[in-house]
Amino acid sequence: MVRVLFVCLGNICRSPMAEGVLRVKAQGAGLALDVASAGTGDWHVGEAPDLRAQEAAATRGYDISELRGRQVTRADFSRFDYLLAMDRKNLAHLQRLTPTSFNGTLRLFLDYAPDAPLREVPDPYFGGEDGFAPVLDLIEEAADGLIRHLRT
Repeated sequence: MVRVLFVCLGNICRSPMAEGVLRVKAQGAGLALDVASAGTGDWHVGEAPDLRAQEAAATRGYDISELRGRQVTRADFSRFDYLLAMDRKNLAHLQRLTPTSFNGTLRLFLDYAPDAPLREVPDPYFGGEDGFAPVLDLIEEAADGLIRHLRT
């Protein structure tokens, strides 16, 4: 089974939305994946995703209400095959943590959406509710691309 970890800053917006989206899309595609999310920071450990993220996800059929924030650990590099960062800052943080024994894939999530208008998933946390739908668009596009990649 392929194991995927999505990583953002606080693990309450982007990465839990990506976790919820990929779980549903993988199931629909008949792929058995172990999907999780984490943050590089520890501010929201144990908290549910931001309500705006939950609402945006729910409008498209993704229930992320049961997810809880956690911080990425070195053990994640041995547990997961793919560690996918939402932006370059979080990717750089992961690169600093990466043990030499890691032989998985560490990259930006939007690398799987080459036609997307951005290379990083913007953080909607400090904006209004209207910032979550465009972020979800990017996440869905990248999730589709990741599924295509995993099938080849």
